[in-house]
Formats: sequence, structure tokens, C-alpha cells
Amino acid sequence: MKTKILTLFVFFFLCFLFCSWGQENSKLDSLLNVLKSQPEDTLKILTLEALFHEEIYNNPKTAKKYALEAIKLSKKINDPVGEAYANRNLGGGYYQVIGNSDSARYHLKQAITIFKEHRPSKVGYMYGSLAIIEAEAGNYDEAIKYFDADLDSNPERNKNHAGTLGNKSMSYIERGQYEIALPMAITSLKIYDSLLVLDPKNNRLYRSMATASVRVGYAEEGLKNYDSAMGYFERALASYEKVKDSVYIGHTYNDIGNQHKNKKNYDVALAYYEKAMSIAKEKNIKSMQGYLQINIGDSYIKLGQYDKAENTLLKALPINMDLGRLDNVITNYVNLGKLFIEKNGAARAISYLNQAIIIADSTNNLSSLLGAYKQRAIAYNRLGNHEAAFNDQNKYQALNDTIFNAEKSKRIEELRTIYETEKKEQQLALQDKEITVLEQEAKISNQQKLLLGGGLGFSMLALGFGFYGFRQRTRRNQLEKEKVEADLEFKKKELTTHALHLAKKNEVLESVKMKAKELKIKEGATGYQELIKTINFDQQDDKNWESFTQYFEQVHKDFAANVQMRYPDVTKNELRFMALLKMNMSSKEIATILNISPDGIKKARQRLRKKMELTPEISLENTVLAI
Repeated sequence: MKTKILTLFVFFFLCFLFCSWGQENSKLDSLLNVLKSQPEDTLKILTLEALFHEEIYNNPKTAKKYALEAIKLSKKINDPVGEAYANRNLGGGYYQVIGNSDSARYHLKQAITIFKEHRPSKVGYMYGSLAIIEAEAGNYDEAIKYFDADLDSNPERNKNHAGTLGNKSMSYIERGQYEIALPMAITSLKIYDSLLVLDPKNNRLYRSMATASVRVGYAEEGLKNYDSAMGYFERALASYEKVKDSVYIGHTYNDIGNQHKNKKNYDVALAYYEKAMSIAKEKNIKSMQGYLQINIGDSYIKLGQYDKAENTLLKALPINMDLGRLDNVITNYVNLGKLFIEKNGAARAISYLNQAIIIADSTNNLSSLLGAYKQRAIAYNRLGNHEAAFNDQNKYQALNDTIFNAEKSKRIEELRTIYETEKKEQQLALQDKEITVLEQEAKISNQQKLLLGGGLGFSMLALGFGFYGFRQRTRRNQLEKEKVEADLEFKKKELTTHALHLAKKNEVLESVKMKAKELKIKEGATGYQELIKTINFDQQDDKNWESFTQYFEQVHKDFAANVQMRYPDVTKNELRFMALLKMNMSSKEIATILNISPDGIKKARQRLRKKMELTPEISLENTVLAI
């Protein structure tokens, strides 16, 4: 009882404290005045925590001092929960802001250890904070693992974990797996929408809903659905404006500007970037100024306003370097390279692109490295250094192939993740159908026994039993039909798995073949041809296709026979191609499974259309699906 009274007192005290401060500076001054007169107790720890949150983004070192003081005081008065929160602030606050992920992990794990003993309900939040640290460090697999731990820690918490689900979707967005991220982000947004219906005056919910909208926007942008993405960013902007959150209004102006730039509306994009820059300067947010100046500079290049672009990009460079934002620094250098190529300053362009290549290579930023090599090849050509240009073009092509193979692998993994999720849902549905059928059979059996026990002499009862039995048999037949349909759907999922296995196998073998070619160049041709012959044989191994065909025929009975009857000239390889079309697979997925190039897919389609005698207006896919 005493604890509850103290908690209520603290709550009302802080409410009074925060409500009485109108401006940011007066809020900080008031907290400092309160701190001076406070005894060493729990309230002082809460004031130190409030001071930490006030200073963390403007003066991180000062914020760290308050967190350390809170830990010291918590140990002195034996307040483990206060100590845990202070560790959380150090890990998920100070060390996260300055980019020290090792120290961030240490303090968050300290907080988890204490919370497990004294406040178990908070452990999930700490897993969520750890996940964000890992995501920011680029360890997205670890991040997803911690997000899942957060989701599993307390299934009833936080209205279906809308925030955690949204954060998890961001990890998939950062990995470029937008199709996996999109439904998660939409689910998170729907949860916040439903909560706002119940509590329409809750500003915190408006902020959360806006953040969820932004995540959906990022996923749509990744899928190149720029109009859809813009709609979600505009929705987020309306919510941030409603709660007067100027910082996030600025971030969202930038996001909307990016969509206009993607659509080549450079003047409109520039207007949004300038609105965001006004906020960044007013609030003195250096990180926002850094990336905005890059975007503004790039827009000026696209508009041919080279002097303005140069002035903007050169201002951005020291800001991004001071912040240690290496991705931004690389982009800054690459854009300066592009600018000076346009201004006929190829030698200066090369100096900037050299810097971009050094940093991108050291941080393994392949996409930026790709762009830098491409631009440097152009610059060398402008200078007449064709040998250097040729070398850079080769590096660009090799890296482009590497990224393409990585993208192919990522797409296969994405399909696998989506499939595994659907497969689990299908297994559950199938189990439900089986249970329902068994329950219905047991119910019918018991009712039949009761009716028979009443005697066969009662003709009306017998008639009623017959009619009831007929209805029950009809019901049982319907359930059996639903079970068969569910079983068929499950077999379709198994068929998809086998197709994905074929794709993955061919992708791995293709990677081994590329490595073998590299070894041939470095170490000679010994054993090279034999190895390639083995790989090619395994890529065309008919045993794998026999297994695939068995699964396929279970789902699409007599498909091969019907094709052979209608189109006798179709070859075995063309039949395989048609089977994959029947499964609604994309050209990219089919190319991976059949181990042929996109051009090979086009030629295969043309040959097949000719053999099937299809006119241009008739769809090949629809014709195959109808067989």
C-alpha cells in the first residue's frame, strides 16, 4: 500500500512539474532548481532521469553525467529499479547516440539482469532496445532475434506489440526485404489506428501512428511504389503537425521530398528539402542538416544549377564528417564527383571519388562503391585515360554481378521466409479441419447410439433419425471436402518449397562456378574444366526434377499429359518452364530455378508462344494457367 501511495505521489509530482514548464529552456532550469533542493531519495533519481532525457540530444556528455549520478545514488539508497533505468538510459540513450554499440550492449544487459529480478515486465522493452542497437550496427539478424525475444516476453503487453512489430519491419527494410517488411508495418499501423479510435486525444498514440505510417512508406518506397509511399508520408506529416512535433515534421518533409525526387519532380523535391532545412537550422539539428544538404545538392545537380550544388555539398561535407556519419560522407563525395564531371572538372571529380572509394571499401558499402567506380570511369574517360577507365568499368561490372547475386539470394530468402510463415498458418488450418471432422464424427456416433438405444419400434423416431443422419452426413461430407481442400493447399506449399530448394541449389552452384573461374585466373587451369563439368551436371540433374515433378503432379494432376496432348512439340525443358508458369512464379524466380539468364527467359517464352501458336494479344501465362 505504501509503495502504491509513493508511486501515485511521484506520478502527480512529475505531472505537476512537467505541466508547469512551457518552454524547453525553462523546463531544464526548473529541473535543475528542483535537483538542488532534493534529498537523496527516489524522487531525486527520477529528476536525474528527466534531466538525462532533456540533455541527451543537445548535450550527450552532460546527459551521461546525470545517468552515472543516478546509478551511484540508486546503489547508495538500494533502489535496484532506479539503477536499471539509469543503465537503460546509458545503453539505449547515451552510448546509442554516440554510436558505441559495445558499451550500449553492456549497459542494456546490466539493465536486463536487474529487471529480471525486480521488474520482469520491463525485460521485453530492454530486448527491444538491444534489437535497435544491433539494427543500427547493421546486425539485422541479431536485431530480428531480439525483436522476437521482445515479442515472446509478454504476449499481452503493448496491444499486440505494435511498436516492436514496426521496429522489426525496419530491420527487414534495411535488409532490402520489403515484401516481408510491408505486412508487418501495415499490421503495426492498423493496431495504432484501432487504439486511436478508443483514445482519440492521446498525442503519444498520434506520434506512434505517424511513425508506423513512415515505416509503411519506406517499405512502399523500396518496392518503388512512390505514390503509395507519398500517401503514407503525408499521413504521417498530418499527425506530426497535429501534435506539433517540429523535428519529425522536418524528417517527414525530407521523406516526401525523396518521393518527388524519385518521380523526377526536382523542383517540388527541393521545396520540401528547404522546408525541412528551416526546421533543422531552427532546432540546430546537425545530423538533419547534413543529410538534407546532400539531398538539396543532388537536386541542384539534376536541375543543372551547378554553382548552388557545389556550395551546398561543400557545406555538407564537414558536418557529416564531424558527425562520423560515414554513409553520408561517401554519398557526399560521390555527389561532388558527379557535380565536377558535369562542370568539366574531371580531375577534381576523381579526387573526391577516390575518397568515396576508400571509405566505401573499408566499410563494405557495396552499393556506394558501385556508384563511385561508375562515376570514376566516366571521369577517367573525360581525361582521356582510357586504361584507368577500362579498369574501373571492369571493377564496376564485377561488383555489379556480386550485388546482383546477393540480391538474387536475398530474394530467395525472402520467398522462403514468406513461405515458412504461410506454411505454419496452413498447418494450423489443416489441424483445425482435422479436429473438427473428428469431433463431428464422434458427435454423430454418440447421437446414433442414443437414437438406436431408444428402440426401432418408434417409426417417427426412426424417420427423424434418418433425416437427422442425412443432415449429419451432408455436414460431414462438407467438412471432408474442406479438409481435402486444405490438404491440397498444403501440398501447394510443399511444391513451392521444392522449387525454392532448386533455386537455392542452383544459386550456390553458380557462386561456386564463379569462384572456380577466379581460381583459374589466379592459379591456372588444373582441374578447372573437371570442376565446371561436375557443377554443370549437378545443375542439370534430372533426379531433382523428378522429385519436383512428383510434387507438382499431386497438385496439378495430368498437367504434363494435357500439355503433351495439346502441344506435342513441347520439349522436356519447355514443359518445366510451363510448370513454373503454372505456379505463378515470376521470370526472375524462373531464371534462378532453371539456371538461365533473363534473356534466356525471353527467348524461352518466344519459342513456347510459337509452338503454342499464340497471337500477340493472347497471354502465355493465362493460357498455361487454364491447362
